[in-house]
Amino acid sequence: MELIQPGLGLIFWMTLSFLAVFFILRKYAWKPILKMLREREESIDKALHAADQAKLEMEQLKFDNEILLREAKNERDAILNEARKIRDKIFEEARMKANEDAQRIIENARDRIENEKMAAIVELKNQIALLSIEIAEKLIREELSHDKKQEGLIKKMLDEIKSN
Repeated sequence: MELIQPGLGLIFWMTLSFLAVFFILRKYAWKPILKMLREREESIDKALHAADQAKLEMEQLKFDNEILLREAKNERDAILNEARKIRDKIFEEARMKANEDAQRIIENARDRIENEKMAAIVELKNQIALLSIEIAEKLIREELSHDKKQEGLIKKMLDEIKSN
């Protein structure tokens, strides 16, 4: 039972030793411990503040990156649109030049065909004229081979001249 009911002397010496340790700790250890706790609390506050600041900076950087990304996409789209316009313009110019060249070639071909046609007509007329002259010459020789026919032809021509 001694363990359950400690003696009065034991309580006295335990209290005295507790108070001595308490006063020694209070005199020499309490201020440095509180100072270190305050410093730790301040460093934790500073770290939390720095973390919040870093978080804000990260959000700002993220926002700036999104803006830059949007601007880059817009610039890319503008460049692509400009390239498409240039491509379409080049295609249109090439198509127009090809059409002009085709029209010029067709016109030249028409002119050549017309010239060749006229040359063929002139050549045909010349040949017809030559053939007509040859036929007329042969007919006149045949007709004028007799003297009576020659005299009749001369009279007919004179009558035509007189009536005109």
